[in-house]
Amino acid sequence: MSLPTKTRQWILASHPTGLPTYGTRTDTFALETHDLPALSANQILVQTLYLSNDPAQRGWISPPSQIDPKRLYVPPVQLGHAMRARGLGRVLASQNGNFAAGDLVQATLNWVEYAVLDAGDPAAGVRKASELPGGLSVTHYLGALGGTGLTAWYGLVEVVGCRSGERVVVSGAAGATGSMVVQIAKGVVGASYVVGIAGSEEKCRWVESLGADKCLNYKSATFEADLKEACGDGVDVYFDNVGGQILDHMLANMKQHGRIAACGAITSYNGEAVLPMKNYFDVVSMRLQIKGFIVLDFMAKAAETVGKLVGAVQEGKIRVGEENETVVQTAFEEIPGTWLRLFEGGNQGKLVTKL
Repeated sequence: MSLPTKTRQWILASHPTGLPTYGTRTDTFALETHDLPALSANQILVQTLYLSNDPAQRGWISPPSQIDPKRLYVPPVQLGHAMRARGLGRVLASQNGNFAAGDLVQATLNWVEYAVLDAGDPAAGVRKASELPGGLSVTHYLGALGGTGLTAWYGLVEVVGCRSGERVVVSGAAGATGSMVVQIAKGVVGASYVVGIAGSEEKCRWVESLGADKCLNYKSATFEADLKEACGDGVDVYFDNVGGQILDHMLANMKQHGRIAACGAITSYNGEAVLPMKNYFDVVSMRLQIKGFIVLDFMAKAAETVGKLVGAVQEGKIRVGEENETVVQTAFEEIPGTWLRLFEGGNQGKLVTKL
C-alpha cells in the first residue's frame, strides 16, 4: 500500500469571541490540504482514528484580548496552525525503533488525517496504546483511563484531599471528568454522601446509577432550593467543572473549612456574560479553600495513577464501559461540529470523535 503524501487538516483561521464556527476563512476553523514531509530519524507517520474533545480546547483559541496567552497553562493554538487535540492513531510507517507499522499510539495528533510525529519529543506525548483489560475499548485512553480520569483523581484525591466519610458535590457530573469524580468519591475514597449536578433528568438518573446518592437537574425551576435541601447543613468538598452561577450557589452550601477543586468554568468559555457572585463573602465567613489545578501538574505520576484506575475497574469500584463515553462517527469535514457538541451538553461521559 502506498503511503499518503498529503493530509487534510482543520486550521485555526480566526480567534472566536463567541461560539466558534467552521467552514470558511471567515470562520473560526478552515479546512486545508497540506503536503506531508518525508520521515526523518525517530519520526513516525500516523493515521488519526479517534480524537479527544475537551472544553479546555476553547481557551487555547481565544483572542489575546480575552485571555492573556501568558496566563494559559499551554501555548495557545497559532493562527494558520492545525487545531490541537489528543488522539489515538495507527502507525503507518516508522523511523523509530520503539514503534512499528500497525502499532496503536496515543499522541497529540491535532485535527489532521495524517501526522508526522517525532516520537522522541516529549511534547508530542507519543506512547503505545496497549489493550485494556476486559475487552474495554481503547477509546477509554482518551477519557476514563486517560486525561479526564486523571483529572478526576488528582482534583479529588490530591488537590482537596477528599477523605472517607465526607460529603461531596460534583457539577458537570454526567460529563467525562464529573462522572469519574462521582465514582472515585463513592467507590474509592469512601465518601458518605455524593450529590451530582447535571443538565437533564435522564443524565441525573445515570449519575445516580454510578453511585451518586442524589443528582439534581440544574435546568429545573426549583434547582436552587433543591440544592440547598440536598446539601443540608453543608458539604465538605465541591468539585467544580462549570463555574458561574452554580459555583455561586455552592459557596452558600459549604461547611466551614470546606474545600473546592476548581477544575473548569465551561459556563463562560464562549464569552457568555458572567453573573455577579452574590455569595462570595462565604469564602471569608466559612474559611473556604478554593484551589485551581491542571492535570499537567501531576503527569510525572500518570502511569502509576492509570494503574490505580485500572485496578479500581477490575475490583468493581469504578464502572467503565460504553455508557462512560459518547463516540461519534464523524466525517473529517465535520470534526469541528462534533467538538461543538460539548457546549450543547450533547454527550454522556467522554465525547470522542471517531473518523
